Amino acid sequence: MKIKQRLSLITIGVHDLRAIRGFYEEKLGWKPAAVNKDIVFYRLNGFLLSFFPQKDLEKDAGIAGGEVRSKGLTLAYIVETEKEVDELFAVLEEKGVKIVKRPEKTFFGAYGGHFADAEGNLWEIAANPYIDLDAEENVIGHKDIKALEQ
Repeated sequence: MKIKQRLSLITIGVHDLRAIRGFYEEKLGWKPAAVNKDIVFYRLNGFLLSFFPQKDLEKDAGIAGGEVRSKGLTLAYIVETEKEVDELFAVLEEKGVKIVKRPEKTFFGAYGGHFADAEGNLWEIAANPYIDLDAEENVIGHKDIKALEQ
């Protein structure tokens, strides 16, 4: 059996599920696809994002408490234009979201910045000339990224 190249679900362990729900629902205006006292799911474009208590995530994975300390990831929200990036950051600022890095040009030609959710999970909003989006803004491919090898 071949392991297919796809992503179905991202689950992030959190310390305060209520605060995370408040952030995504109040600050970003997202609607949960499913929720109970232990987990919340948000349907995104083609996959689910869920938040689950960190201690329960570690228990479920069979990891001794404390071994998982750094999530070491950034979630990215890709748009078509720099104007869209700036408009989205303006909305986040109005809602009191912590802006980690204001949008700026990158060395490889993208334009974007970072914000943090209620537990410090990093999100990037960027217009990236190397990523192709369809009409619904789903990633459909990427352009040659040889320029990044400098």
